[in-house]
Amino acid sequence: MKSRHVLIVVLVFALFLTFLMPASVFAESTDQGGKVHVVRRGDTLAKIALRYGVSVTALARANKLRNANLIYVGQRLWIPTKNSAASSRNTQPAASAAPGSVHVVRRGDTLAKIAQRYGVSISALRQANNIRNINRIYVGQRLRIPGRAAQKQAASAPKVVSPKVASGKKWIEVDLSSQRLIAHQGDSVVLRTKVSTGLRYTPTPVGRYAVRTKVRRQTMTGPGYSLPNVQWVMYFYRDYAIHGTYWHNRFGRPMSHGCVNARNGDAKFLYNWADYGTPVIVHR
Repeated sequence: MKSRHVLIVVLVFALFLTFLMPASVFAESTDQGGKVHVVRRGDTLAKIALRYGVSVTALARANKLRNANLIYVGQRLWIPTKNSAASSRNTQPAASAAPGSVHVVRRGDTLAKIAQRYGVSISALRQANNIRNINRIYVGQRLRIPGRAAQKQAASAPKVVSPKVASGKKWIEVDLSSQRLIAHQGDSVVLRTKVSTGLRYTPTPVGRYAVRTKVRRQTMTGPGYSLPNVQWVMYFYRDYAIHGTYWHNRFGRPMSHGCVNARNGDAKFLYNWADYGTPVIVHR
């Protein structure tokens, strides 16, 4: 009976010493300059991080833990050093990006950083958000993160180049299916932008046409509408024109009475870039 009592006292004392043991007892040195901690009962990632003086984020990244609450007794966790923790912060893994995900631009963001973060190409990100100048994004801007299909399409699409370095014959393509206008010069694309073409009962005519008249600004009228100060107007067939649009911002879907609605900036570019006789090809 006495020996049993002594055994119990010894076990309790051993358990007490376990809690008092320094962290180094439960950590093994590694060749990477850090240590390995063997998870014990009662451990949490927060407790382990506090014990070794590292952040929970750095610890989770170092061990590729997707859920900080899922660790188990006996699990071996690598404890990063301060240098490796800093490196982990600078090389954070790409965030998951399902088609249709949106990133809100924050201070210090660049298109390159955002593309790297989500594991997409700058070209695909630029095309998905109709960005003409990759250096012009602003805090609070909502950028759509393209999915794999959009990335493949962007990779196979002709690159947008400056008109200053493009050469060859000019022509304008209007794709009714995707609601996009593409300005070509030789083998280069100098503009790719979303537009709004004709609605179901007022469709934009399909065919091969050419720029025949340019009007700097005018009032456009028709059944149920009167629009003053429409700018950068280029007629390509009868009363159908490519022109600037200020009364809506829903580009990428049919909205017009048959004309090709473009953003004012894009319409101005086309007006100055396209010559009389420049082919305009409208297709589905």
